Amino acid sequence: MSKVRYPSFRTVLEKGGPVRVAGAHNALGGVLAQQAGFEAVWSSSLEVSAARCLPDASILTMTEYLESAVHMQRALAIPVVADCDTGYGGTMNVAHMVREFEDNGITAVCMEDKLFPKMNSFVGEGQSLLDTPAFAAKVSTAKAVQSTEDFFVIARTEALISGLGVDEALTRCHAYCDAGADAVLIHSKAPTNAQVLEFLEAWDGRRPVVVVPTTYPDWHVDEATRAGVSVIIYANQGLRAIVSSLRKTFEAIYQTGDSTQVEDLIVPVGEIFELQHLKEWQKLDA
Repeated sequence: MSKVRYPSFRTVLEKGGPVRVAGAHNALGGVLAQQAGFEAVWSSSLEVSAARCLPDASILTMTEYLESAVHMQRALAIPVVADCDTGYGGTMNVAHMVREFEDNGITAVCMEDKLFPKMNSFVGEGQSLLDTPAFAAKVSTAKAVQSTEDFFVIARTEALISGLGVDEALTRCHAYCDAGADAVLIHSKAPTNAQVLEFLEAWDGRRPVVVVPTTYPDWHVDEATRAGVSVIIYANQGLRAIVSSLRKTFEAIYQTGDSTQVEDLIVPVGEIFELQHLKEWQKLDA
């Protein structure tokens, strides 16, 4: 319950060393990521939509994603990075998005250069991208309307996802940096990190690089850092763990007729009370 003043994402990044970010979709997941030692939390559009059993396909509104991010940030002493998909529309939508997220305490957002409405990167092949000048205009708009210098905009290219290659990814990322992006996110769903390494070898280091190693999970944080990565987002492992754990727990209880065999595998109710800061709330009613 105690209000903790959290550092901005820019402040965390400027401390040096790799910034490790865990994906979440609610405050409880964010707090567990913080307790594990992560330096920031990714308010994942995949997780937020999946938590409502909806596709990650621009179905939910900006307001619904904003609410999830704000709930997380209010519970945390580390910054939330909001996954804002394509910026929820055109340049005017981007301006509205930045103002709303920044006014509500979110210090970093990420936009991707797909067409709106977007489809999740791991669905299908050859997704279409917005042309480079148009997305650069979105980035420029985002930077122009932010109210503090601390606000951080990550420009994410889906060039590798769309099969356009490393050269196109480099061209786009340089254009986005020219437009004012504070960092670039290079995304790949290849089974190895080879494409991302090729990108990093050609990158001039003008802005920090963010990666999301979902399909190449064996890339150790130390190796990624040596290759030039500044931020690593583990975007959906938490969600996937929830599904597997809940499925096993519920099936075991239903099949055996009681919960005895799972009690040693799940936390006691008292730990839930601690996560809720129950004692602090009870003091208000003393």
